[in-house]
Amino acid sequence: MTPPAITDSPDGDLWVFGYGSLMWRPGFEFEEQVQARLIGAHRALCVYSFDHRGTPERPGLVLGLDRGGACRGIAFRVAAARRDDTIAYLRAREQTTNVYHEVMRSVWLRDDPRARVTALTYVVNRGHVQYAGRLGLQDQIRYVRQGHGRSGDNRDYVLSTVAAIEAQGFRDAPLHRLAAALRADPID
Repeated sequence: MTPPAITDSPDGDLWVFGYGSLMWRPGFEFEEQVQARLIGAHRALCVYSFDHRGTPERPGLVLGLDRGGACRGIAFRVAAARRDDTIAYLRAREQTTNVYHEVMRSVWLRDDPRARVTALTYVVNRGHVQYAGRLGLQDQIRYVRQGHGRSGDNRDYVLSTVAAIEAQGFRDAPLHRLAAALRADPID
């Protein structure tokens, strides 16, 4: 199945919204990065990872944008000349199992309601077998501790994401609780 076309912005540049590992490892060239807020979805550890941070036999747990609430992250502006390569890279990275819907969503830059752009965003597919829904802290800890995939250790993913959030000057309470628990008892 061919993914939907990405709607062009007036200047041809592409905005990409990062809320997890894209914040600390975008993997593509960009012209600028700006703190941004997406309304209507929140960051959640709601995706079983069968590839990057786990396997089907020992799944890890990664972030998705799930419906409701809001999410602070980073909007990356990609030059028009790099747009097709960036989209191809993101599809290869984010869509290995098609657990996300690739969508264009409005994001507000630097919490300024007048500075709105449309950004490429990956929102969890709630009908996908990898959708974990809302898990309690103990279940999250168990999946993160066991998870290891081709992109590395699941614990490192969580801690790196928390560090990126803190570097932007904000907190994500559920993710910070998990990180504290992982740091307090790092060994199975």
